Amino acid sequence: MNSLVNRGSLFDDFFKDIAPGFYVRPLHGDNLPSPGQIKVDVKETESGYTVQAEVPGVAKEDIHVSLEGNVVSLRAEVRQHDEKREGEKVLRSERYYGAVARSFQLPADVDAAQAKAKYDNGVLTLTLPKKVNKAAQRLNIE
Repeated sequence: MNSLVNRGSLFDDFFKDIAPGFYVRPLHGDNLPSPGQIKVDVKETESGYTVQAEVPGVAKEDIHVSLEGNVVSLRAEVRQHDEKREGEKVLRSERYYGAVARSFQLPADVDAAQAKAKYDNGVLTLTLPKKVNKAAQRLNIE
């Protein structure tokens, strides 16, 4: 169902062991999520699909969902920065920004006009009704 190929972490782990200084990680907070970290559950019924995606720590305004035919694309923008408090002198501030995207293909086209999205406690729930294909009409031959 998923036409994307997951780039193997075997090579990533290998190069991290050989050249650990090459990979820079933030000194605080969580690492930026990778596309494989957006865990997705897809369920199908006769009338449509229900998709649940884990996108923790991302504001609702920073999540973008697009539908094109039977392809669902999820994009989340991640921001992390230090807060300056009154009476403090900032000696060093490290901020980072990044985006994570994931797309997958469903077996049937989705009716984008009737689709709904809800975000609650780090879980994005999409209700995607199937596009109704009208039965072929028989033509009368004259």
